[in-house]
Amino acid sequence: MPPQTQFEYLLNLLFAPAVNRLLLALHIVSKPMTVPISNALAMEVLVFLLLVACFVAVRLTLSVETPGSLQHLAEMSHGFVLEQSEQIIGHGYERFAGYLTSLGLFILLCNLLGLVPGLESPTADITVPLGLALVTFVYYHYHGIRANGWGYIQQFLGPLPLLAPLMFIIEVISHCARVLSLTVRLYANMFAGDLLTLVFFSLVPVGIPLVFLALHLGVAVIQAYVFMLLAMVYLSLAVAHDH
Repeated sequence: MPPQTQFEYLLNLLFAPAVNRLLLALHIVSKPMTVPISNALAMEVLVFLLLVACFVAVRLTLSVETPGSLQHLAEMSHGFVLEQSEQIIGHGYERFAGYLTSLGLFILLCNLLGLVPGLESPTADITVPLGLALVTFVYYHYHGIRANGWGYIQQFLGPLPLLAPLMFIIEVISHCARVLSLTVRLYANMFAGDLLTLVFFSLVPVGIPLVFLALHLGVAVIQAYVFMLLAMVYLSLAVAHDH
């Protein structure tokens, strides 16, 4: 078990009894009972609170005449996602901008959290990338059905009725492989980045680890972008009207 962070300790101190009651109601037993909230979950909660605080701050200081630096940053982030969405998804891309922006920012902050002393990247725990992949999986299928009706299922059957059973199996495996791909790509890169940084800091505390911190920063940004980009691609395929 990884060392407990101060934020995880605080969350367990405040909410462990309530979380244990919820888990017991679901017939899940946390081991140990004193720390049902893991490091990864605690770091996710921290990122969520940071994002909410930033969104609230932007909303409270919103100004057309004198926009602040935080508003500029928010507008640049949202504008970047809009531009990418328009190129990849096409018509109706605006509908998905909110989810894609939130997804990209959440993953980016989760990835960067490992650069802060005393904190960990929750995306280095496989349950977090898996959860994000499953949410994206459900999200793009939902919008695929919303855009095409139940005719969306036709893409799983192929053009030839004779081959429909075989095509259905292949397509289901293909879509499940997307979840695996999103999960493993993000988890493996962030886990390796955290591990390398930790190892080199323990061996050579000054100098060389700074190079790995810079690499970790680059990997964190790239992986957040790749995850968001793939979500856009899957959305574009789901909402297309030529199934």
